[in-house]
Amino acid sequence: MKALWLVPTLALVHASLSAQTPTAASHTFTNEIGFSYNLPSDWEFVDMRSSLSARQQQAKQAATDEEQKRGAGCLQIALTAHHGSPGSMVAAVVLPSDCVGKEMSEADLPGFGMGATQGIRQGFDVGDPAVAEYTLGTHKMWSSRAIGNPTGHPELKYTVETVCSLVKKGAVCWMALAADDAGLAVFEQGIVTLDSEAPAALVPAGTFASKPK
Repeated sequence: MKALWLVPTLALVHASLSAQTPTAASHTFTNEIGFSYNLPSDWEFVDMRSSLSARQQQAKQAATDEEQKRGAGCLQIALTAHHGSPGSMVAAVVLPSDCVGKEMSEADLPGFGMGATQGIRQGFDVGDPAVAEYTLGTHKMWSSRAIGNPTGHPELKYTVETVCSLVKKGAVCWMALAADDAGLAVFEQGIVTLDSEAPAALVPAGTFASKPK
């Protein structure tokens, strides 16, 4: 399954955050496709459902085949949250298998992850990423990390990181725009539970041996 059809929809993840009104955060976000993810209570949750609906319609109209149309309609933003001003941002997007009508395989993870990363690039200038693969329990994880800045603002440096995996009922990508080391640590050390397996940090310590330039 090609993942480039994700780009028009995922581009809104960063672009829409600043325009949304934050609401009270929850410690743990649980999604019905089979995962939960923990963030500190001082992070603010942002409701982006209305923005996603409008962008999905645009993606459907721009689609060149039925797979692209179906995928654009099935993509969901499970959570978005931010901390500080301008601060760090975290999002998770999911693709339920029962909506798409087929299951993704582990071989699709890099394409899915790159689709997420390319979405961010529509609002960011991003350097060459470091890529890592690892496992959490029985789940293969694909991750990329790079340094970037909002287009036109080279003075604002962010770590741009994406982590993707498959669960029993679909695929999920977590994405971070970390303004500092503390924001990156919150994202990577956030406790994730996949298909009721043992909880673990989203990105194990040492996954990326050095910071990208």
